[in-house]
Amino acid sequence: MQNITDGSFGFDTDILATNLINLSAVLGVLIFFGKGVCASCLFQRLSDLLDNRKQRILRTIRNSEELRETAIEQLEKARARLRKVEMEADRFRVNGYAEIEREKLNLINSIYTSLEQFENDKNKTIHFEQQRAINQVQQSVLQQALQGALGTLNSCLNNELHLRTIGATIGMFGSMKAKNN
Repeated sequence: MQNITDGSFGFDTDILATNLINLSAVLGVLIFFGKGVCASCLFQRLSDLLDNRKQRILRTIRNSEELRETAIEQLEKARARLRKVEMEADRFRVNGYAEIEREKLNLINSIYTSLEQFENDKNKTIHFEQQRAINQVQQSVLQQALQGALGTLNSCLNNELHLRTIGATIGMFGSMKAKNN
């Protein structure tokens, strides 16, 4: 309501006076518009309206309580699922780390095995190349020795020495044949 003092406009801060004025205004409107209605009917109607309003409020409170209980149950279920998922995640994490470590060790062992195999293959290759080089040197030395021996024989052998050597060789083969029989 307005507080008009000293020609100014403002609000009345006296709650009790304001409520009495508002109540008087409401009763005045009710009496004016409800002239043909009896007071007990009017109060009965007002009481019914208040009861209906009270019932709607109580229903709303009950529905809110039911929704709250349902929400609490769902929250507890969600927390239980979260705990279960966290436990599963921890288990997977631990198993994953163990699997990673196992794979790492397998890889390291495989690399060591491969390195050992490469080392063995390298040593075999080196040994083979050494043998091949030795064989080539031996063949070269042998060939040079044979060429030298042939050169010496050709320079030292004359016809007579040559015939005696052939005779001695044939004699040697003859005596071997006689022993075998």
